Amino acid sequence: MKHQKFLTPLAFALGLTGAGAAMAQTLTMGVRGGPESMDPHFSALGSHAEAAKHIFDTLVWSGTDLQIEPGLATSWTPVDDDTWEFKLREGVKFHDGSAFDAEDVKFSIERIPVVTGPTTTAIYVRRVAGVDIIDPHTIHIHTDGQAATLPNDFIRLFIVSSEAAADYSTPETAAQGFNSGAATIGTGPYKFVSWEPKGDLVLTRNDDYWRGMGPWETVIRKEIPNDSSRLAALKAGQVDVINYVSSIDYLALEQDPNIDAVIGDSVYIMNLQLDQREKTPLVRAIDGSALAENPLRDLKVRQAIDFAIDRDTMVDIVLEGLGKPANQMMPPDFFGSNTDIPMPAYDPAKAKALLAEAGYPNGFEVDLYCTADRLPGDGAICQGLGQMLTQVGIKTNVNAISKTVYFPAQARLEYSMFMNGWGTLTGEASYTLGALAHSNDPEVKLGAFNRIEYKNAEVDALLQSAATMMDADQRRATYEEAMAKIMADKAYISIVQLQTVWGAKAGALKFEPRFDEDTLAFFITPAN
Repeated sequence: MKHQKFLTPLAFALGLTGAGAAMAQTLTMGVRGGPESMDPHFSALGSHAEAAKHIFDTLVWSGTDLQIEPGLATSWTPVDDDTWEFKLREGVKFHDGSAFDAEDVKFSIERIPVVTGPTTTAIYVRRVAGVDIIDPHTIHIHTDGQAATLPNDFIRLFIVSSEAAADYSTPETAAQGFNSGAATIGTGPYKFVSWEPKGDLVLTRNDDYWRGMGPWETVIRKEIPNDSSRLAALKAGQVDVINYVSSIDYLALEQDPNIDAVIGDSVYIMNLQLDQREKTPLVRAIDGSALAENPLRDLKVRQAIDFAIDRDTMVDIVLEGLGKPANQMMPPDFFGSNTDIPMPAYDPAKAKALLAEAGYPNGFEVDLYCTADRLPGDGAICQGLGQMLTQVGIKTNVNAISKTVYFPAQARLEYSMFMNGWGTLTGEASYTLGALAHSNDPEVKLGAFNRIEYKNAEVDALLQSAATMMDADQRRATYEEAMAKIMADKAYISIVQLQTVWGAKAGALKFEPRFDEDTLAFFITPAN
């Protein structure tokens, strides 16, 4: 990493708006993205879950480094081949004063598949076949076979009040109940006050929170999608802390003594995804005419695309050093990542030769879609990809668009070539490979986010087998084998692992960056 000023601290001092005793009463956060609704079960996007964590607790907690820890469940144990027992935390109250118990867990599990949106949260309960309440603080979760990673999946199982949400648990009623606040009753560190879509989420402290009282009486999360505007708000004293400082702004901060920043490695990998359908909508010949076949189905074409990508330039120039080249769909050392997979070489001459061998000596034209407002550098990486592919003969029209447009269109299979970040939030391969690389098969509840119709029968068999293995070493080896096959197929091409920068005025506030990039008010504390 070239830039050393901000690299060493994991906790840093920040200045807050206001003066004197009022300083610790309100924390105003400038965030790049906010929730899509206040229903925690609607979307699996990170920005949605980040907001939800202020109000709702999850059954299992994911720590700073993604290690699983007790949340509303204090322990979990497999009791037979297809049953887990979860012991629930006693004495926990919802924001309306009602007691949390097993009914709320069962209700939340069963509610998710009903109300989830296009970026589905059903992946977090896909292994659940049934729930039995043993007593108010004990539940048995029955699974569709052995499910070693069920506790990992439950890091995104947000628990809502079965009483408050009872009338707001259909696709027609959920948004009304949660966006108005009627059903936005959690057990988390802050209570819902108000929310303006694409604007401010206002929260007030839950003084009876089971972890202890948070440091801020009021939290305001301001959604400011534009990176420059977010930094300007920080400099003007309108916000106290911001996430996703851009690589360009990060360089400027080196010369600004009034702003402190901290860098953290991110769980997110940027993946290029190539449609494998026989007919794909947004690929054509250079002259604009239709092609007889989808060229992205040809392995040589996919290999050519991989050879065209200069990952070092993408990191050093496009991201100004805020990232690392990636060779697979998870960060190194995650459960199931494969150390034997080589880093792809950059060889534009080889790319051109492969295109010619595949029957495209003059290349072809494609529309590339990606998000421009979700993760650090997503739009810039997309532009860089477009230039690199065009240089080897694949004329690439770049469309970097809002995530609110991108993800629904992706779910409708409208794209031929697209790129977005994916984070292995559970720390293990079943989450990522099961969602993306298994063929989309509702019967086995795998492939929910496979939007390119990728299918490799050997990969499917490996993933189905690994999902039922209780032996960790055997499961790891099986996922490593699957990862090698997936990356060799080149339908998913991993580009970079991101790094994330937070910024604030120099002062006195402690913050430790999380691997999942969440910015959580409860864990931001005054230094003294």
